[in-house]
Amino acid sequence: MTAAMPAPLDVKLMNMTASVLFVGCALLVLAAGAWWVMRYPGFAIARIVVHGDLVHNNAVTLRANVGPRLAGNFFTVDLRAAREAFEQVPWVRKAAVRREYPGLLHVELEEHDAVAYWGPESGSALVNSQGEVFEANVGDVEQEDLPRLSGPEGSSQEVLAMYGVVAPVFKTMGLELEELELNGRGGWRAKLANNAVVQLGGGDEQELLQRTHRFARTLAQVAAQYQRRADALESADLRHVGGYALKLRGVTTTAGVEATPAVRR
Repeated sequence: MTAAMPAPLDVKLMNMTASVLFVGCALLVLAAGAWWVMRYPGFAIARIVVHGDLVHNNAVTLRANVGPRLAGNFFTVDLRAAREAFEQVPWVRKAAVRREYPGLLHVELEEHDAVAYWGPESGSALVNSQGEVFEANVGDVEQEDLPRLSGPEGSSQEVLAMYGVVAPVFKTMGLELEELELNGRGGWRAKLANNAVVQLGGGDEQELLQRTHRFARTLAQVAAQYQRRADALESADLRHVGGYALKLRGVTTTAGVEATPAVRR
């Protein structure tokens, strides 16, 4: 049996050159095709259709603000970058972006539903119904008499949940909870619409609810002893074990100093 002779060197070089030329031509064709796809006007994003229950934005302004930030055409646009661009628009909480041939982008938006202000009055932070803090122009808030909540960073959900627990209890006394604050030591402070300040103390939800209910059951009775109504409340401290201390407007001693009735229940 005769062994196969190796191909001459010049034949090997010719084959290698042909392979390199073929690969190079293929790459050039692909590059030219990609260039054509990116430049061809027929593949441009022709329309952006916005869906969603929009209150603080509208489709026209959204397209005008976000459209120039969308790079590429229908095939090359980065959908993730597009979604992030829409989510940077004030009041937008979530965005979902998808393509629809030919040349259409569908955008589904969810706006923040503001339920409270967050932090100091000088700030522009709000809390949505999910307990998330977001920045927006507070002048755009349509709801009146939103409460103001505050607390350490990352506590907005906890503060909103506690507001939902104790606000109805104050309402049974005819008092409106206007502000609720959680301090860094875990203590809660409430301010009412009549400017009364109530120190609720620390503890979990059940402990606060127990103290607030005790306060609600007895406030009217204590105020009546001084010929006052519950809305005469100036301040209260519920941190006492088994009772609370309070101040009522217009209740004074013979020396002219406000009395502080102490109630134990």
